[in-house]
Amino acid sequence: MTSAPLAARLSIPSGPLFFPVTAYGPDSAVDPDTYRLHVRRGVEAGAAAVFACCGTGEFHALTPEEFGTCVRAAVEAAEGRVPVVAGAGYGTALAVRYARLAEDAGADGLLAMPPYLVKAGQEGLLRHYRELAAATALPVIVYQRDNAVLNPATVVELARTEGIVGLKDGYGDLDLMQRTVSAVRAAGVEDFLYFNGLPTAELTQPAYRGLGVTLYSSAVFCFVPEIALACHTALRTGDEATVHRLVDGFYRPFVELRDKGQGYAVSLVKAGVRLRGLDVGEVRPPLHEPAGDHLKQLAQLIERGQALLEEGM
Repeated sequence: MTSAPLAARLSIPSGPLFFPVTAYGPDSAVDPDTYRLHVRRGVEAGAAAVFACCGTGEFHALTPEEFGTCVRAAVEAAEGRVPVVAGAGYGTALAVRYARLAEDAGADGLLAMPPYLVKAGQEGLLRHYRELAAATALPVIVYQRDNAVLNPATVVELARTEGIVGLKDGYGDLDLMQRTVSAVRAAGVEDFLYFNGLPTAELTQPAYRGLGVTLYSSAVFCFVPEIALACHTALRTGDEATVHRLVDGFYRPFVELRDKGQGYAVSLVKAGVRLRGLDVGEVRPPLHEPAGDHLKQLAQLIERGQALLEEGM
């Protein structure tokens, strides 16, 4: 584990936040060697951080033992060059268990996934995240989405909680997000981090930047890091022409393809990694593989994205 605090290392991102897929072998067992290679390539390509065993990494499909193996492999592959953040979720007791496994594996922080199944009230969600933060030395980023949508007052209380350093928004309500950022700022908390956590976040990142949210997750980085890096640089430097070219020619068509199948936010990304030459295996059920014609469209889209980069050179 590195000595620099996670929040300080993430506050000014040098590149996209990398959410690697989890590699499986032919027998569907976790393949730590291929996973390690996948993570290492991402770090060397310019990722600012590795978020291991989160949504794109099929957190839901991993046993605690597999989770520990993968987080440890990610830490080994990162070699301290960038922070490694691990997922933690389900009910409070299991989230704490995953947090301790991540801590033992050398992770630098946690992404707290929404609680499993239940639709809890604000008081219960606040207690859940506070108990998780109190049970681990790792800093916690709360992931807002689905059944864990927080009102601004709750986020203020989370921001005041020791050990909770940020909010990742996968809900996509910009009005709510603006009110949340404003409420936390008005409460005098100045170092709280915000992340755009929507699927294919590059598509909505121009809007999130208007709220002051510069951090975002990039699943696309898994299989076309060169495109993700070019988009990140363009967003950071205000190169609107490049942002528009990539959004119009690659990201919007990718999102339209992604929306053709349930679970494609993970399985299509994993297919993209395979198309680029690294056999990370198929997704585990209940997710399913993309249809054959969708794979052909993905291959064509990758070629189109690379051509767009050449056009801008």
